[in-house]
Parts: sequence; C-alpha cells; structure tokens
Amino acid sequence: GHPEIFPLLLTTKTQKIFSCQIDEDITEENCFKLIKKEDIIQDLKTRADISDFYPIKKVVLEYPGEELLVVFDATFQYGQNFYIVASEEAKENLLKPPETAEEEEDREDTREVHPFKPVIPRPWVSLGSEKEVEEESVKDTVTKIKYKISRVCRKFGAPIAFTDKNASHEKDSYVECTSYEDKTFSIQLLERDVGMQVVPKVREVSTQTKWTYPKNAATQYCPRQLTTEEKAESLSSERMKEFLTSVHLRMEIALQQNEIMNAFFDDWMALAEDKSSSDGKPAVYLKAYQSFTDLQYLKDRTISCVCCHPTICGIIAVSARKQVSNEEQVNLSSKSLLQPSVILFWSFFDPICPQLILECPEDIYCFQFSPSDPNIIAGGCINGQVVLWDISQHEKNMQNEKSVPDEIVDPDSEVTAAAEAATEVEPPLMTYCAISSIKYSHEKPVTDIQWLPGNFEDNEKGGTSENRGEYCLQLVTCSPDCSILFWDIPPIEYREKPSYGKVNEKKFYMAPGVPNTSKQLDLSWKPLIKINLCERETEYGPIRIILRELRYRYKTSGKAKSLSTLKAPAKESPYTEMSTYSSKNLEVLENISTNFFVGNEDGVIVYSDWQMKNDTNLAKPVSQKQTQKYALHTETINTLQRSPFFQDIFLSIGGQNFAIWKEGVTNGPILQSSCSAGRYTAGQWSLTRPGVFFIGRDDGNIDIWDLLKKTHEPSHFQNISKSVITFISPWIVSPEQHFLAVSDNLGVLHVLEICQTLSHPSSNEHTNVLDYFEREVKYLK
Repeated sequence: GHPEIFPLLLTTKTQKIFSCQIDEDITEENCFKLIKKEDIIQDLKTRADISDFYPIKKVVLEYPGEELLVVFDATFQYGQNFYIVASEEAKENLLKPPETAEEEEDREDTREVHPFKPVIPRPWVSLGSEKEVEEESVKDTVTKIKYKISRVCRKFGAPIAFTDKNASHEKDSYVECTSYEDKTFSIQLLERDVGMQVVPKVREVSTQTKWTYPKNAATQYCPRQLTTEEKAESLSSERMKEFLTSVHLRMEIALQQNEIMNAFFDDWMALAEDKSSSDGKPAVYLKAYQSFTDLQYLKDRTISCVCCHPTICGIIAVSARKQVSNEEQVNLSSKSLLQPSVILFWSFFDPICPQLILECPEDIYCFQFSPSDPNIIAGGCINGQVVLWDISQHEKNMQNEKSVPDEIVDPDSEVTAAAEAATEVEPPLMTYCAISSIKYSHEKPVTDIQWLPGNFEDNEKGGTSENRGEYCLQLVTCSPDCSILFWDIPPIEYREKPSYGKVNEKKFYMAPGVPNTSKQLDLSWKPLIKINLCERETEYGPIRIILRELRYRYKTSGKAKSLSTLKAPAKESPYTEMSTYSSKNLEVLENISTNFFVGNEDGVIVYSDWQMKNDTNLAKPVSQKQTQKYALHTETINTLQRSPFFQDIFLSIGGQNFAIWKEGVTNGPILQSSCSAGRYTAGQWSLTRPGVFFIGRDDGNIDIWDLLKKTHEPSHFQNISKSVITFISPWIVSPEQHFLAVSDNLGVLHVLEICQTLSHPSSNEHTNVLDYFEREVKYLK
C-alpha cells in the first residue's frame, strides 16, 4: 500500500560503513537515518554486486533529492530490518508529521506563566536536639600529622594513565606504576594517502685532505757499549749517588709489598668464585651427558633402582621391574619366562652393550653395594626375598673397559677383525651366590635395603655388639608387610665359573617359585631379627628406612679379615651355607644411637628404636622407646634420606609435598613445602652443597631447590623426560665433574652433568645452612 517504501537488508558491515549500527547509532525509538545519495552511489561502484543497495540501484539513481531516508524496521513490518523512503514528501511526513506540529503550536499557546517568588527563610527554633547530637558526635583528640607531597614543575600537566595491580604479587610489596598505551581509544585508519620520492637528492660536497711534508728520520738499532773507564766514572759520579739516594726507599717498600702479598693475584677471578657476588645471574642447568637403554631387558619396564660403582669410575648399575595392574597379575607367569629379571652394568665408554648382567630370581625393587667390599651386592626382590652377588671375578674386566675407546687401530689390520668379533659376544651372565628362605623372608616386595655401619652388629637378643673386623656384614630390609628384618651375611665359596656366551642359548629362566636344582641352593638363609611395626590393630607398612650413621669407631688391634676369606664347610650346598657369628669375645657398645626412621605407604613418618629389652611382665623383648608418628604426606613416601652434611637432618618426599626434619625435634618438620600441581616421585640431596636437593616429578621435570635462595618454590626446574621420573642418584667423578643419574618410567637412564653453580658450594655455605636450620627449629618451638 506504500509504493514509495522499499524493504532493504543491511548487513553488519554495511551498517558500520554508513554509521547506522543497531542499538548504537539507531534504536527502536530513534529509527531514522539520513544517508547521502553520493555515498550510496560510491558504495555501488566500490562493492558492485555485493553491495546491499544493489537491488534498489535504479531507485537510488532516480531519486531527486540529495539525502535518502533509511528507517530501522524493528518489528519487520515490511519483511526486512530496514526500509528506504524513495520520495521527498513521504520523507518529510515521517520526519515531521503534521499532527505533531499542530500539537506543539497548541502547547505553546496554552503554556502558563508563573511569577517568581523569592524564598523567605524561617527562624530556627531550638528544641534541645543539638545537645544530643553534640554528645553522640566523635571528636578527634589526636594531633594530626601533616604530609606535604610535591613534584617538580616540569612534570605538571603530563599525561597520566592508571592501572590496577595487586601489590602482594610483587617482591617487598613494591609496585611501580608505569604509563602504558590505552588500546581502547585507538582509531582504525581506513584510508590514507602516501607519497614516496624514489630519486635521490643530489648535492655537492668537497673536502680538504691534510698534506704532510716528507722529512728525514733515523733510529738506533744497536746498543751503545760503554768502556770500563766510562762505567767506573758513571757509577762513582754524584748524579748516580743522588739517584740511588732518592729511589732506595721506594724500592724497599716495593720489595716488602711483594713479600707480603702476591702482586699478580687476580682479584676479579677470585671474586667470581662466589656466585652470590656476581653481577648477572649464574647459569643453572643440567647438561645431558649420556643415556642408556636396552630393548631386550628394559622394554616396557620401569627402572626401580640406580647405583653407581663406588670404586670403578664410569660404571653404573640399574634394576628394572614390571609395572602391571591387578588384572594383569594373573597372566604374568607366561610373560616372566620371556623377559628375565636382571641387573645391568653399563659403562660410559660403551653405552650400547652392557658390561655385566646379574641374574635375579624375581624383579629387583632395590639393591646396594657393600660399603666395605664393593664386589658384594645385596638386592631385594618383589616377592620379599633377599639376594646376594659377588662380582669380584669381573672387577678387572670392568676396570680394563676404560681403555677400549682410546685405542686407535688400522682398519686393514687383523686387530680390527678381532675387535669386531669381540663386540658380537654377549655380556657375561653372573648368577647369584645366596638367596634367602621364602618362608622367613618378607611377604611383600622389599622396598628398601640398607647396610649396617661396619663398626657394630646386632645379635639375636636385639643388642648392639662390636664388629672388630669393621666390615659391613649385616643388612636391614623393610617391606609393606609391616616388618623390618636384620640379616647376617653368609660366608661364600665359589666352585664353578660364571657362564659366558649368549644368554638365550645357554640359560633357561625358571618360573617364580620353581626351584632350580642346577644351582644347588637350599634357601636356608634366615633373618637374624624381625621387628613388627604394628600397634593396637594399626599397621605401618614401611616403604623407606634410614639408620643413624654412627660416629663411634673401634680401633682394632688385629688385622682385618676379608669377606672373601670366609669359607663354608664342604657340603652339598656350598653357595648359601649360613654361619652365626660368635659373640663370646664381642663387647656390647653403649651410648650409641640405634634409632631409625621409616616412611610407610600411607605417608606417615615413624620414629622408633630397634634395640630391645626384656619385659618381666610380658616375658618377651620389647622396644625401649615409644614409637613416634607424624602424618604429613597424603601418599606413599618414596624418598627418605639423611643429609650428607648434617647427621640429624633428613628429607622426606611423598605425594605432592616434601618436608625436612630434624632428629630430636618432636613438634614436626622444620620445613614443609606447599602442595605442588603434580606428584613428587623421587628425590636426593646434593653431595657437595648442603642446601641443595633435587626432586623428580610425574611430568618428567626435575625441581632444583636451593634453600639459600628460595624456600617457598624451586630455584630452577628442567624437563628431562616425557614420562614419570622413578629414581635419582648423584655421584662425583672428579672435583670438576659431577653427574646426576635420572631414570624414567620408559626404561631409559639419563646421565646429566651438573653445572658448576650447583656443584661448587659458596663461601660459608655450610655455616649459613646450619644457621637457617637452627632458626627454623627456634621458630617451630
């Protein structure tokens, strides 16, 4: 019914170009927008067919006026969001209806005029309320402090921009308010004209060169020799005497200073040794040095323990275990026959082929070298048994391995053929020499194993006696079955040589629990003492254990007896002959510590004593001290290690936090970390810096903590693997070379070189860390 109205659909881009955006430029109440005819024609030329005005192009070109009226149709009365008015008369009627004009004229005629009347204030009459207001009012009786804040005149009128920032996020709660560019007021430049001059400007430049005149010159290249008479005259002259008199005092002072201090000492290099005094931040990193893996023995297995050989440089041993779920335990027997349980010895000089393989009856959870005889190795199995190996026959072969990479031979010689043939030989397989009885062993996996100090040993009554040989002859093992076992080392005698050659052809691996009659083992090794950690229906399954390292040392009068000289009587089973050491001539050691700490699978730290006394009421030996328990960690404790610098400080790691404890402080840990985003899976103290320790995480990162720098967060972290870190073991090769062995859940051992900042302690670091621990103890009390 309105031929002058044409429905029109305007997109968001078109609304933005013509400044008619809905709810911004036009609304339902103010729905009119005048657009110039020239702008619409320009848009038709620019965008052509894609222009929203293309369907009414003819109407726009025939419109007689200069501006077209565009109306926002909020109710879609004509079918689109806008419609355009194509006649001047309809435009005037919409913009200014006749009825509205008449109503405005009527309102102007009927407007009333009210004369101005000034307001006359009335007098105030008091009704007594001012006294109540004065009594209830607060009067300031404190003298106010006045502050005057000023600034230089040149800074007045400068533009200022304010931002919001939390002061608690900054160090020392100091926040610097700096200006910044406000992007909300940036104007988008749609079109601009740019001109460029490509012809270089030409100019004339002149310079004056300096002219030098040539001249003759001479120099003396041969020394002028004085005669004997001239030398005597010069030395006896008054000029020489005056010179010596004037300089002899300064010469004496210079000679004295050279004797007192070194004039050639570099103070700057000495200053650089203290990392805290350098200008820049020191470089903290772990450099990848070597990696080891084996597709035959470590495929789909987790490295459970890593130990470096105490005396042979460059030899490292690892053990692995199968990581399966509860459902896979039923079908595990067939898999164990195909993948044997071994301990692998690797050398830095040959990272591909293992140097030695130790045969294991089951997967090894932990193992340790003997401190007194590194050829003796004790390991704990997942079935609870304890195994012993003696690798003394292979010690020379592993020591000679270091010279192999340095040999350079002719490729055409016969030596090369012999070397290539030697590389094809499989590494020697070493069988175990003793294994504990299954009946008297742990019922669950042996999670930790420790050697008792060499200057004392335990007897069957729980007492501590003197070990005159000063050799480590006893073991301590713990297991989640709530038991701690003390073992005597059996005497060992070899009667057969270890097998060499290929493992798959000459060795058959028996299933777990099936005795191998070829080894002639009677499994008669039994523990000496058993401690049960049960208290009133509460069980504490120990996962890690640490013993108090004794400082008492007995001075022997006789010659120490070697472990290899102990012979067993000739019987049918020479490998595991047990011998109970006589305690007739042994003196009981007094005033020594037999305390120990254990961490269980529930995250509880237990402090107890293994020394027993006879209770007359119960008629059985009981512990002399009451067991102390600290529930701090939420998950299984995977690390419990004593500091190598402080005998009463130890570190516990479990779940998402760690804690540092001090023996004798019963209030709790002296330092406790906050919960981290991931789980902590392993940790070790640094062997050279008292305040540094390393923690492995489940995301493959290593957190480096330096207590002298930060105690609330790690000072540095570095990604090592894409899998879970399972074990960390540091060791020192030389004073200038320190390594950190890190194993992961994929069966890969990463050897990292520790940087100088983390391996060399600063001046007085031991004293500073000790003072920090003492301050934390006082604060805890």
